[in-house]
Amino acid sequence: MSAKDEILSRIRTALADTPVTEEVPREYRTTSAMNEEQLIELLVDRLVDYKAGVEVIDAAQIPEFVAAKLKDASSVVYPQGLDSNWLSALDKDVEQRLDAPGARLSVAELDATSAVVTSSAVSVAESGTIILDGQPDQGRRAISLVPDHHVCIVPISTIVQLLPEAMPRLSITRPLTWISGPSATSDIELERVEGVHGPRTLDVLMVRGL
Repeated sequence: MSAKDEILSRIRTALADTPVTEEVPREYRTTSAMNEEQLIELLVDRLVDYKAGVEVIDAAQIPEFVAAKLKDASSVVYPQGLDSNWLSALDKDVEQRLDAPGARLSVAELDATSAVVTSSAVSVAESGTIILDGQPDQGRRAISLVPDHHVCIVPISTIVQLLPEAMPRLSITRPLTWISGPSATSDIELERVEGVHGPRTLDVLMVRGL
């Protein structure tokens, strides 16, 4: 008997008297009846409670509001799939840095960048969670975790109320980033510390018409 066969034999012996696993009841809600305005109101409430900045705007207003949020920035990084028009109103002195496959910024370069602008995949209103899944308009995880200021575009059409509604819209094979407000922890002597594992500032632009 080989070592492999012996190990497998021992595992089978150990599991021989394992009780039958009972079926897990799945009676939680999987759909909601909230309309668009109710979803917006709930998500705004959660994000504000998390100390994020929130604006509800129309698609045509994106350049204006992105520029306003980044008025104090010296540089901004953006993923290759982001609509370049969204950055068109930035002050000419703001350096725009593209992050793309084959032209990725180093961690040091990202750390020296003031802010990042990305889109998002889906948002869960009940928990106030915005999910990025690495699509071209969101980029790789590092660009949304290293810069100190994240301006995130949330198409209102991608907002759902419940987590079970969000999961079918995501692929578990993609790298997911779940954002519930700016980075913060109270683990250090029970005092809130911001920017421990992500941006200190989160501005969310919830957009109609995308």
